Amino acid sequence: MTTSRFSRSLLAGACIGTLAVVGIAATPAAAADADSADLSVLHAVPDTPVDVYVDGKLTLDDFTPGSLAGPLDLPTGTYKVAITASTAADASAPVIGPIDISLEAGKSYTVAAHLTPDNTPTATLFTNDISKTAAGEGRLTVRHIAAAPAVDILAGGSPVLTNVTNPNEGVLNLAPATISTVVAATGTTAPVIGPADVQVQEGVNTIVYAWGSLEKGNLALATQTIDGLHSSPSGVPAGEAGLAADNRPDAAAGWWGGALLAALAAAGAVLIGRRTAASRR
Repeated sequence: MTTSRFSRSLLAGACIGTLAVVGIAATPAAAADADSADLSVLHAVPDTPVDVYVDGKLTLDDFTPGSLAGPLDLPTGTYKVAITASTAADASAPVIGPIDISLEAGKSYTVAAHLTPDNTPTATLFTNDISKTAAGEGRLTVRHIAAAPAVDILAGGSPVLTNVTNPNEGVLNLAPATISTVVAATGTTAPVIGPADVQVQEGVNTIVYAWGSLEKGNLALATQTIDGLHSSPSGVPAGEAGLAADNRPDAAAGWWGGALLAALAAAGAVLIGRRTAASRR
């Protein structure tokens, strides 16, 4: 079984919690089965609370920057997603979208609302790699969704991923370890984000998002983990998923409520620079 946890998330509706710089644990969601897909949502547009509509229905209300929500186990198909200002009465004047996202059976997705390199709000659908990891290995995925030039990812002072551009990703399969990670402009070593400790665990895909705006000085990290990827018979249970700090001092946190699940249900990698789905305003 594949499960997923987050360092940041927002509870839809009234059940809103608070979070310090590290994430909180929660009951992991079941993996998508043969007839469904997992979908998570990341809000990575700084300073802009938003509402998220799915097929015209309000699904996330006053969704705050730096928050991750989900995953939800959804029927396969195509969903229309529109993101509006948090003060909007409906989805008629979106700031992003509407975009169509197509979900295939047995796959895991994250849709990210973020900035383009020129600070324009957009959205990108990523397909998460939930293939089995080799025995004794974990997976590290780094996604560049910040308003910033191409970046290098450094571990222990040396580049391990280079020239990653927005909205693309780099993927590594590594032995389990806690890695001191720095995000730097390509060809340099001076941090624009970090250093931050990232935990790579056996049988876990740790997904790190670099988001925010270099020009505005609010670059940050958000971390998502997907476990249950162990190769049999060598894999061992992952236990508590690693929840990394995101370098932001404030955010709201929590988990989606049953009402959100009902609303959505009713509505119906090792290559650097691989973009898993088209993005558009």
